Amino acid sequence: MAQEQTYATGKRKSAIARVWITPGSGNVVVNKQSPESYFGNIFFEQKIEKPFAVTETAENFDVMATVKGGGKTAQVDALIHGISRALQEVNPELRDSLKKAGLLTRDSRTKERKKYGLRGARARFQFSKR
Repeated sequence: MAQEQTYATGKRKSAIARVWITPGSGNVVVNKQSPESYFGNIFFEQKIEKPFAVTETAENFDVMATVKGGGKTAQVDALIHGISRALQEVNPELRDSLKKAGLLTRDSRTKERKKYGLRGARARFQFSKR
């Protein structure tokens, strides 16, 4: 597609983000839409810019991502994780700053499975003594 394209995968809960970054002018495209139209919240825009702000590469890369699964918040976190991993792939010297900001750590908290004999993962049926 383009020269020097770098791929990385980011994950959070059940959301998966496939991220491609190329040298460019700072454009971000998520599922063939702008992040504002896809996520629909100004709060997410600041979070998406964080990996670039930490590494001081704000206007150096274009991002094209496809996200699926989970909710919008988990998708944003997966996108941030994927961007961070792709930036690390492009320039290994950025690893220290990304690691210090906690952007390379995979948040492993997922929904706990329902157990047999119970109402939910931990919730029990109501107990009546009499």
